[in-house]
Amino acid sequence: MTRGWWLTACAVPLVVLPSSVWRIPAAFGHGITFGERMYVVLLSVASELLAFAAIGLVARWGEVFPRWVPYLGGRRVPTTAALVPAALGAAAVTFVFTALTVVSEIRGTTIRGDELPSDFPGLAGGWEGAWFHLCYTPLLLWGPLLAVLTVGYHRRRSGAARRAAGA
Repeated sequence: MTRGWWLTACAVPLVVLPSSVWRIPAAFGHGITFGERMYVVLLSVASELLAFAAIGLVARWGEVFPRWVPYLGGRRVPTTAALVPAALGAAAVTFVFTALTVVSEIRGTTIRGDELPSDFPGLAGGWEGAWFHLCYTPLLLWGPLLAVLTVGYHRRRSGAARRAAGA
């Protein structure tokens, strides 16, 4: 595994992190219910965990289950078991954070097509609007980075399978 692949994999959780950093303080603002707070915190944690899973496309645990995993420890990870979720995830986050977000920004609407509320953070202007865009713009890279890692994983694993079959 080259350094470039590792850096690409490590970049995935890092491009997701700023949006989580922005969301967490917003969850504890005035007038936010307990359920809304829990939703925002869990959304941030789940986003980071999903982004961290991209490292499995370059790490040893993405090819062989760790020994501590019951019933599977030490066995090879089936290539499709990693490729299918990675490819679907790359397509989904690319669609949501790249295509839909760009279109909704141009149109000035939410992703669903509704008009943006007057208190939408991106409309705040000044440092608040700049901070919002600075934290959420890196999400545009999540899908493309995951797609590159997915293709690399497929090439590496299918090449290893061909070499093993030919030996």
